Amino acid sequence: MGVQAQSEEGGAAPGRGDKHPVTARTKARRRAIEILFEADQRGMLRPGAPGRGERLADFAAERAVTSANHTQAPAYTREILAGLAERLEEVDEAIETYGQGWTLGRMPAVDRAIARTAAWEIIYNDEIDPPVAVDEAMTLSRMLSTDESPRYLGGLLGRIGDLAETLR
Repeated sequence: MGVQAQSEEGGAAPGRGDKHPVTARTKARRRAIEILFEADQRGMLRPGAPGRGERLADFAAERAVTSANHTQAPAYTREILAGLAERLEEVDEAIETYGQGWTLGRMPAVDRAIARTAAWEIIYNDEIDPPVAVDEAMTLSRMLSTDESPRYLGGLLGRIGDLAETLR
């Protein structure tokens, strides 16, 4: 018999065994990660590249409206991407600082996108509790990345969450 999980919005999520409920915010995060991944693959997010934030903002605005699935990105996807475009340098610095020997360039691209999304939520989005952002990142990494990724990202993002107040 499955245990009902609590959604971010506080209500009980539909029982799906022990699986994580897919909330509207989970879907919005996944869409942000997909857009970040694409921007990364196109070379727009390379550390040290001039105008990274502006390039991300422009690309995200385009992808928020036109995408492969022909649907407009949810408002929360646009909020994440706008926040990241504005704070990309600070978010990347936090990930590099607490990555314990794993530079951004060494991480799989999907893990970079997940880490950037969650780190922005932890440090700059007061509406999301850090443990929720960490849990969501681990869930998305189980869906999208390697078997080792959830544990690594959980540790990295947990450290960032512990220090979020000092990183703002």
